[in-house]
Amino acid sequence: MTDDKQIYLSPDLASRLAAIDIGSNSVRMLVAEALRGGTYRILDEEREPTRLGRSVASGVLDDESMARTLQALRSFREIAAGYQVTNLRTIATCAVREARNGPDFCRRVRDEVGIEIEVISSEREARLAFSSVQHAIDLTGKNVVVADIGGGSTEIVFATGNLIEAIYPTTLGAVRLTERFGSGDPPDPAKFLALEEEVATTLKKKTSRPMFAPHFLVGSGGTFTTVAEMVMASKGESDLPVPGYRVSHAEIRHLLDRLRKLPVRARRALPGMTPDRADIILAGLTIIDGLLKRFRVNTLVVHTRGVRDGLVREMLDEVLGANSAPVDHASLRDAAIERLASACSGEVEHGRAVASLAGRIWEQLAEPLGLDPADRPLLESAARLQDVGYVINYDKHHKHSYHLIRNSRLPGIRAHDLELIANVARYHRGAHPKKKHENLLRLTPADQARVHGMAAVLRLAGGLDRSRSQQVRDAIVRVEGGSVTLEAVADQDPQVDLWGAERRTDLFEKVFDMPVKFRWAGSGQP
Repeated sequence: MTDDKQIYLSPDLASRLAAIDIGSNSVRMLVAEALRGGTYRILDEEREPTRLGRSVASGVLDDESMARTLQALRSFREIAAGYQVTNLRTIATCAVREARNGPDFCRRVRDEVGIEIEVISSEREARLAFSSVQHAIDLTGKNVVVADIGGGSTEIVFATGNLIEAIYPTTLGAVRLTERFGSGDPPDPAKFLALEEEVATTLKKKTSRPMFAPHFLVGSGGTFTTVAEMVMASKGESDLPVPGYRVSHAEIRHLLDRLRKLPVRARRALPGMTPDRADIILAGLTIIDGLLKRFRVNTLVVHTRGVRDGLVREMLDEVLGANSAPVDHASLRDAAIERLASACSGEVEHGRAVASLAGRIWEQLAEPLGLDPADRPLLESAARLQDVGYVINYDKHHKHSYHLIRNSRLPGIRAHDLELIANVARYHRGAHPKKKHENLLRLTPADQARVHGMAAVLRLAGGLDRSRSQQVRDAIVRVEGGSVTLEAVADQDPQVDLWGAERRTDLFEKVFDMPVKFRWAGSGQP
């Protein structure tokens, strides 16, 4: 697989890492050396096509594919040892994830090869691929769709700039579809039409159309690299770099129409074709064509890295973290919220003001209304992030905010807390929370009640800065006689802000079953 080589190491050898990705079509390894600044240089790469996912439809990994994969992993482990790798991580995706004997296979690898396998979810796979993309392509100001096509599945990410809005896992894989519909050898028009229909139907069922108009589709995975190399060869551009190469939808369609008429042997001989992909390229191209049609995109940008690169970058972060001072999670969380709000909303000062008012209102209502004081930081975080959806557009920005916050993975915030924050931000305006809403269905009844209460208070606080002038500095709250009185502290009569708050009482009155009255408390100065 590789030539024997002597490797000379310097005394101050940096951390050397290896990432192995066990996919449905092939097993890949990336060996890297960590550099200063959180980057790395590639020392070695290896790939072995093992077709572990060729029997994925049956739900069982076959003996021959497992044996080839085990042998590849033995070789990869030896290569990593030769480079004196200090940290080796191995992940498995769709084939092992879906197979009934996947756990048995992982145990065999541990016992026979000495490698622990982490079977990752489709969402994690998508995030690793997106991490790789955002480090390679400038996404600033761009609305994009990122697709990672593997042998058993395709993960799809909608993103605005460097923020994930949605993730859609699908069972569209080049190996899976080839096993089901054949390789097109000999060419069979009826089977090809059935393949196209399956791709279109799956994408329609499993994805929505983006709320934004995508600037382009970023393609991650070997299928995209092979397609780019074939298009480049046909245009006499093989001397150009593949990373970042742009392919039009018309070129994809032209290549698809050409290949579907050729037997596998003829495809294998085409310039730019990776020989072991000749039988699955028809399915891969059909997926690409379906993605471009579904999301109405005319340009494909090819990304030659992917999940392994994302994994190495994750490992680099862990190495750097291990060598740094203890983390102040509160400061980390605050800084991350500030960055996200600044990058997306353009309403940072408004968010801070609303967060302060919401926190004060919650603090004073906690005892009389039985609210949990520990929810105050969640409410304040939601207030600061409520308008991040502006980065997509103003209309329905509260819904965009929900998706952006939920997928942001803000450091210092637990995943469950982030889900609550996203929901509260979702209801800072617009329709009241309803049980049928998909985002609420993910929560327990108790957490749904928490979201109702926090969203109700957030609406009042948002109204108190309706003028966007931050003139209301504080709120004094009293609960008496079955009603709530809220006095706004400001140097001048905040008529617009009181008017704004009065228009946003309906959810509060519904949740807590008591009316709210507002008045100016004066400047609050003695």
